[in-house]
Amino acid sequence: MEGLGYALDALLNYGVLLAAAGGVVWGILGGALPGISPSIAMALLLPFTYAMEPVVAIVLLASTYVGAEYGGSIPAILIRTPGTNASAATAIDGYEMQKQGRGGEALGLSLMTGVLGGLFGLALLVLLTEPLARVALLFTPPAYFALGVLGLSVIASLSEGSMLKGLMAGVVGLMIATVGTDSVSGVGRFTYRSELLEGVPFILVMVGVFAVSELMLQSSQPDWSKAEKDKVRDTRLKLPSVATLWRLRRAQGIGWFFGALEGVMPGAGGSVAAFMSYNEARRWSKEPGKFGHGSEEGVAAPESANNVVACTALVPTLSFGIPGSNSTAVLLGGLLIHGLQPGPLLFTQRPDIVYGLFAGLLLANVGMLIIGMLILTPAIWLVNRPKPYLMGFIYALVFAGAYSIDHSVFDLGIVLAAGLLGYVMRVFGFPFLPLVLGLVLGYMIEANYRRALVSTNGDHMVFVQDPISLFLLATALLFVVISGVREISIRRRARAT
Repeated sequence: MEGLGYALDALLNYGVLLAAAGGVVWGILGGALPGISPSIAMALLLPFTYAMEPVVAIVLLASTYVGAEYGGSIPAILIRTPGTNASAATAIDGYEMQKQGRGGEALGLSLMTGVLGGLFGLALLVLLTEPLARVALLFTPPAYFALGVLGLSVIASLSEGSMLKGLMAGVVGLMIATVGTDSVSGVGRFTYRSELLEGVPFILVMVGVFAVSELMLQSSQPDWSKAEKDKVRDTRLKLPSVATLWRLRRAQGIGWFFGALEGVMPGAGGSVAAFMSYNEARRWSKEPGKFGHGSEEGVAAPESANNVVACTALVPTLSFGIPGSNSTAVLLGGLLIHGLQPGPLLFTQRPDIVYGLFAGLLLANVGMLIIGMLILTPAIWLVNRPKPYLMGFIYALVFAGAYSIDHSVFDLGIVLAAGLLGYVMRVFGFPFLPLVLGLVLGYMIEANYRRALVSTNGDHMVFVQDPISLFLLATALLFVVISGVREISIRRRARAT
């Protein structure tokens, strides 16, 4: 009942209401721009949340994530250019519906199934987060160290491309986390300037790696497609009827299942859930031949899945501090900026933040139904603006936000350096999430490692003697071995063919 009281207070808080609405609007507009993923839209806002109340800042970031998952389907349906990775599956049948003159139906179906999926994901988030956080109360310093290692190994193993590249990115993140004053001895490490005594601010690294690197990449590529004026003029958002939603219940149920499954697994993300839902919906459909030719089920399944993930990915983030996707890594950064450490203590010390977030997500998902109907025309207009103007505006937003934190020109240099690092990683196919996770979890991993050794006079056997630590480390090793064997087999088959 106490949690319900906190949630009601948040629902009546004008700041939370504005943050939920503003986050959804910004998320839809950001998701509608090809190449601007939910994590980038959130990273652009991150510096501006520095001076906000904690609950308002967290609701703003989470609502942006929710809105961006729907916004990505707008260009996917209209011009077959996914605004987000997760909306790539929607483009298959959504664009076919658009060519048949049913673009309004596809957009309405995407919106409605997304809202329902988001509400289902929110229910799972409320039910699962606190019980899992209680499990974390059993953790000792060796167990917390092992949990950090497990998070890095799982995300590196499940990253797209090479597992080795994922592990290398995680190590780079850990190396950046060592910059600053040592928390135990008080000695400065790699602090060549006074600005680095407190370490490299991860908020600046996130903005640079996610946003600036994408802007650099977009600047070197041709403009994205435009929505044809005659087709856009005929596009009117048409919400599906109750009978239509009931007829598509199997496809939505499949999306809910995979969205819940993939969301709670660190590193999986909405794109994996969307494509798995699309494939299974086609397998179980009574009309599989329609898939790829304008099937409503082909839109409902992936859109349900990626909107469920937008909420369920917060489960490991809030319970253990292990983000499930790039977007939740940015949200974790927002929590840490305001001195909020995810885990069981967050539920006991700051329950107003947790239940305020739940209330904000409820407002965001319900409000998306109204905002999605109103913002379609501005989103289409935005997609059709000249690309150089849009890139210039986002560059200005990035540097204004970074400068506003400490009014430091040195911070702008960190953002540019992180952007250059991110650009090199994009070119060579290195994933971002292990790097960000290594940076964010670096302190937790190092501090608990050293605490465990101090308590045992340097005996490393403590990590094996603690049952939770042993289980987590064994699981981490298992993920790495399985992923390595899988990559070797894939390369052998590739050579054979």
